[in-house]
Amino acid sequence: MGRGGRKPGEPIYLRRHMIALILAVIVPLVILQLYKIYVGPLSFDFQLGVGLFLSIILGIALHLAYRSSAKNQP
Repeated sequence: MGRGGRKPGEPIYLRRHMIALILAVIVPLVILQLYKIYVGPLSFDFQLGVGLFLSIILGIALHLAYRSSAKNQP
């Protein structure tokens, strides 16, 4: 292992990648909680479905937005 402790071929993630990943995990939870507070209760199945759907959409958006900047270490 060289400096930084990365293995050869391991992607180099930047701070913005980590912030975007945290947002992708937190945003679906926040949206569901706000909906429950201001509109009304939701069934567990609906919450699970919406959470999975939003997580998949945000994951794809993250991949498309940051795939060029997550370069592999030579």
